[in-house]
Amino acid sequence: MARDLTQLELLQELEPVAAANVDRHLSMAKEWHPHDYVPWDEGRNFAAMGGVDWEPGQSRLSELAKAAMITNLLTEDNLPSYHREIAENFSQDGAWGTWVGRWTAEENRHGIVMRDYLTVTRGVDPVALEQARMIHMTNGYASPKPLGEAIEASFLYSVAYVTFQELATRVSHRNTGKVCDDPIADRMLQRIAADENLHMIFYRNLCGAALDLTPDQALESISLIIQHFQMPGAGMPNFRRNGVLMAKHGIYDLRQHLEEVVTPVLKKWNVFERTDFTARGEKTREELGLFLEKLERDVVKFEEQRDRMLAREAAKAERDMATVS
Repeated sequence: MARDLTQLELLQELEPVAAANVDRHLSMAKEWHPHDYVPWDEGRNFAAMGGVDWEPGQSRLSELAKAAMITNLLTEDNLPSYHREIAENFSQDGAWGTWVGRWTAEENRHGIVMRDYLTVTRGVDPVALEQARMIHMTNGYASPKPLGEAIEASFLYSVAYVTFQELATRVSHRNTGKVCDDPIADRMLQRIAADENLHMIFYRNLCGAALDLTPDQALESISLIIQHFQMPGAGMPNFRRNGVLMAKHGIYDLRQHLEEVVTPVLKKWNVFERTDFTARGEKTREELGLFLEKLERDVVKFEEQRDRMLAREAAKAERDMATVS
């Protein structure tokens, strides 16, 4: 039976892959500047500077777009915690350190540009947004331990998680742009989504290389992540309410999670076609397959419930309009 590799052995063996993918990323990443995506001529002072404070009528965003923008921005805001997690589970030396620094710098632009856009356009209540940011960042973020405190965050666990998380975030940003009904917001969120996609590719390539290096060990981390996946913003104020609203209207729902995030990545890694697993890996793959079958059933159940809910809401709105007229 092949032994599991230690954290240090994994980092040493995979550093050439990390170096090659850092070079690949830098060759493909486009330079962009947050200030180029913000309509500054719409800005005006708030009361503290002799202007007018925010009130709901100033926002052009729907309640759905507000919920999605706030959720996506607060998720980006927790960058210091994410940096700590990545730095601790990767390394600050060599190609690993180069990537951690570059990734952090690129991610920071996302929070900058989204906050500037929302403040200038008065898209959401800036006081409530700041209060939520304080709560969320004070709580911070730590890698979840699905099987209890005995499971420590590791390189394999982290690289599997960020592969799926970056892709999920890309989907959420892109679909949020579509519901904002503002070409400026849509362009901004397309730019952010493009960054997230490049980040996902880096992590996906590293996790794929780990799967080639130590198949059974890597698959256990991948399976663990998929079966216990949750977005990094899960602890923010109103996350459940906003998440339900976003799922109900197709910004990020269970089908998108399965078909646009989980399935394409597993296919890229050839998880269900590989022949290099031992009995241990085969057992993990079988468990993962059963979980995905259950997830498919859950997708259908969720969509049936959602369709009934939307139909009730549409009928109620129609009755209300008839009563008014």
